[in-house]
Amino acid sequence: MALRHFLTLRDLSSAELERIISRAQELKKLQHSHQTYQPFIGKVLGMIFEKSSTRTRVSFEAGMSQLGGSAIFLSSRDTQLGRGEPIEDSARVISSMLDIVMIRTFGHDIVERFASYSKVPVINALTDDHHPCQLLADIQTFVEHRGSIQGKTVAWIGDGNNMCNSYIEAAHMWGFKLKIASPKGYEPQERFLTEYAHCAEVVASAEDAAVNADLIVTDVWASMGQEEEQKIREKAFANYQVNENLMQLAHSDCLFMHCLPAHRGEEISEHMLEHKNAVVWDEAENRLHAQKALIEFLLKEQQKT
Repeated sequence: MALRHFLTLRDLSSAELERIISRAQELKKLQHSHQTYQPFIGKVLGMIFEKSSTRTRVSFEAGMSQLGGSAIFLSSRDTQLGRGEPIEDSARVISSMLDIVMIRTFGHDIVERFASYSKVPVINALTDDHHPCQLLADIQTFVEHRGSIQGKTVAWIGDGNNMCNSYIEAAHMWGFKLKIASPKGYEPQERFLTEYAHCAEVVASAEDAAVNADLIVTDVWASMGQEEEQKIREKAFANYQVNENLMQLAHSDCLFMHCLPAHRGEEISEHMLEHKNAVVWDEAENRLHAQKALIEFLLKEQQKT
């Protein structure tokens, strides 16, 4: 039995990631043509949420149902995890009753510790350091609209957060160049920049990042748990809004993505989501298809002897 986890993009090879993107497109076509594909009847996905979410919960729960299985939603209020039971103990018990687990939490060490004691595949649905599932959807969206992302230039504009970290890893795994524009004090962690210096660099301004970009990506200025910093961040990020003027510096066919929810008038201009090159709604939908492909991959890997 080959137990595989998906805690960061690096847990899979570049070839495996490509397979998942290709499979996600196939599963999307099946779903859009109303064809039933249910290889996992009787399988159960456990969804542990210590951070709330719209797209993550809907995409995983709907995806598992469409694959023929079912999903159990567990918030920190619903489990002993929220009452201080050691993660290792919870992992042993929960994984003995389920077929696959996804966790959306704070510290990345939580998913690592859970996975190390789990009997079934564990998916990182977001931690403070990584958001690899979103990258699957983003890459799928780029491929659908523009073809391979290899050799392209991507601009990350905004906070050097978990999304930025996963984009840095994605640049390595898919072979694109990443230009990062973050305010001073909000850059990505140095350990990511050092390890991936061959494919990711911090530039001086949002404008520098946008020049000749094939894809521009941003995120909210204050992520979940940072609301008390909102006013401070608004000042720091004032020159890092993605807007129509910034898009004009990029290639004419440059795509725009945002993992949502978006704050119009802050990290994006009022009408940026309606920009002719914005593919945000496709990107959001592709969470469903990419994660179905990921679940299928992990469960089939586990079936191997």
